[in-house]
Amino acid sequence: MAALVDCDGGVFGYRLGVLSAYWFERSKSLVAPILGHSAFEGTRYVLGSGSAWPEPVAIMLMVIFTFLGGAAAYRAGSHIAVQMLTNALPPALRKVFGLLADAVMLVVCGFIVVWGTRLCVETWGQSIDSLPWMPVGATYAALPLGSLFTGLFVLERMLRGPQSRRPLVAFGEPGGELEPVAR
Repeated sequence: MAALVDCDGGVFGYRLGVLSAYWFERSKSLVAPILGHSAFEGTRYVLGSGSAWPEPVAIMLMVIFTFLGGAAAYRAGSHIAVQMLTNALPPALRKVFGLLADAVMLVVCGFIVVWGTRLCVETWGQSIDSLPWMPVGATYAALPLGSLFTGLFVLERMLRGPQSRRPLVAFGEPGGELEPVAR
């Protein structure tokens, strides 16, 4: 199986991208069976009581899905962006507005990392009623982690440009050699 990596040696950003995409895919693939179990509710009739855990677990996975998937989408350039105003600007102003948007993103990501971490720390001693072994702070951990990944990807974009404009190479192909990938 072939994998892609930035030609300019962006291994750190590549690994963060793989990590956020991995957890995005894992949380997405777990939500459907958990919600299916919740909707089936066969346990109510077989065991005599319904399961209390599927809903909070599904909500937690959706939070992970949202924040880590958002980071992966930002890095890939597939996030939602309204470009009507910037497309009407001359190229020089377009670059200035792009840098301004990246700076605002960094500030927002920093705010969420700081206050999200404080939220996790302050709620760590509380537990969820249906999952008493899980601290509430753990359920909020995707908020600062996803924002940290997004902030690192914003920095990567500011320093190296968008990922879509960087050359890629494939490795793991038969023969084991690096080959440029055409876009």
